[in-house]
Amino acid sequence: MRYTALYRKWRSQSFSEVKGQEPITESLKNQIRTGRIGHAYLFCGTRGTGKTSVAKILARAVNCEHPLDGNPCNECESCKGILRDASMNVIEMDAASNNGVEDIRQIREQVEYPPVNGKYKVYIIDEVHMLSTSAFNAFLKTLEEPPEYVIFILATTEPSKLPVTILSRCQRYDFRRIGSEVIAARLREISTAERIDISEEALHYIARAGDGSMRDAVSLLDQCSAFRFDRRIEYEDALQILGAVDTGVFSELIRALSEKNVDRMLGLLSESVEKGRELTQFVSDFLFYVRNLLMAKSVERLDGLVDMSRENLQRLTEDKELFSLEELVRDIRQLSELWNQLRYSSQKRVLIETVLIKLAYPETDRSSEGTIARIAELERRLKGIADGSVALRTTKTGEGAGLPAGAVAASTDISREEQRVSLPKGQYEDLMLLKKEWKRIAAELPTGLLRSTVSESWVYPNKEKTGMMIATKSKAGYNTISDSENLQLIQQIVSEKYGKDIEFRAVQSVSDETRNTIYVLEEDLKRIHFDVETVDDSLPSEEDEII
Repeated sequence: MRYTALYRKWRSQSFSEVKGQEPITESLKNQIRTGRIGHAYLFCGTRGTGKTSVAKILARAVNCEHPLDGNPCNECESCKGILRDASMNVIEMDAASNNGVEDIRQIREQVEYPPVNGKYKVYIIDEVHMLSTSAFNAFLKTLEEPPEYVIFILATTEPSKLPVTILSRCQRYDFRRIGSEVIAARLREISTAERIDISEEALHYIARAGDGSMRDAVSLLDQCSAFRFDRRIEYEDALQILGAVDTGVFSELIRALSEKNVDRMLGLLSESVEKGRELTQFVSDFLFYVRNLLMAKSVERLDGLVDMSRENLQRLTEDKELFSLEELVRDIRQLSELWNQLRYSSQKRVLIETVLIKLAYPETDRSSEGTIARIAELERRLKGIADGSVALRTTKTGEGAGLPAGAVAASTDISREEQRVSLPKGQYEDLMLLKKEWKRIAAELPTGLLRSTVSESWVYPNKEKTGMMIATKSKAGYNTISDSENLQLIQQIVSEKYGKDIEFRAVQSVSDETRNTIYVLEEDLKRIHFDVETVDDSLPSEEDEII
């Protein structure tokens, strides 16, 4: 027997089976119950929200011999004929390919003849906005005063393209996007009936990927079941099949963006390309993640606004502090423009890389939004200096030159003894080498979790004995790096590339104290201890050095 696609096999057969459109289906059921049936209906909404399904259900319901509480019985001869597409009382027309005056003229001729059996002749015209202007004009009179046995059901995804004269003659029903929870419940029902073994996490991801369209979500489930018909479909399988990227990658990308870590940003993009992820989908998902950051930054309660797991929601809450509201709005605008450009570009990767660098460095953007982003970044740096979370170490020509005197004064309140640690010459040289080459060392590791975790970590000297500590903030990162085989692999890479035999240990660090500590040679410790004189309303002279 020929295989039937799931979205066709599980098309709703009654108003009660239509999910997510209860206000519309209840209204239509009441019209069937009371006999107050209109002569023209307009169904509007995005793809896959149930417009055509409801139109077919309504066509059966008005002709049903034994309607059940406003629903068609689907058992009488009239219902069976319509279900088999064998009824002469229901005529479907696609206006995308039949949009001329001649097609409308045929309808005008056909409506003169009453139904052979049943009560109504129902005309379902899909994508009605595709009709030509002359076809609309020819359709007006028939639509306004059709015979009492004729019902027109018009469906469209773009009601704004319909003439006002058409809109005013129809009962309009707007089909809304279906919530991911409603879609997930329907997918669970289908997968149980079809004996598709799928995890809850994968099911919810497919529901979100459907983007409010039940048909799209069911088609994606069908696609996943074909790929993994012999075993359970896990979350990673769904990502692989649909060419999507895990939310955790976007969290890493946001953090790399805040640190201006271009190597890490482009590395994450490269890893996604190597795994066969679709670049347009990558940008779309990243755009939605930044949108979620904006929501988390703007409102206190995210119920109904953000749909993600508790773990990802925690990361989202942490990531929102990395950027200001103005910066997030700018990022969304830039990514939206990028997404539109990708549809027509043959060099998608180049475009994405360019925009990511542009987001990391607002100074490359000469627009007003770029200026606002630069101001927000400067304010964040000054705030970090004021509260002691950022050490100011600049010269006249170095980074941060030209900062206000107040910022310099704020930096002098930081305890220099806590900021500086002296090291023996050998250990100091090892530390400086590792700090400089740490990203390259991470790049030598196998692609995957270990590489990304090490890239986000930092090193500092072991106080108890020789060697170095590898610090990471997350528990998962600590578990990955602390594995003895992984530590040996890092030690081996350092030994082979730099000729240094350094022992490494992993630690989970919740603060940035060891990252921000200034390490100096023991013989230089006294030389760098000198007072800094701050003069209000003036900038440091070229001879002064501020540490």
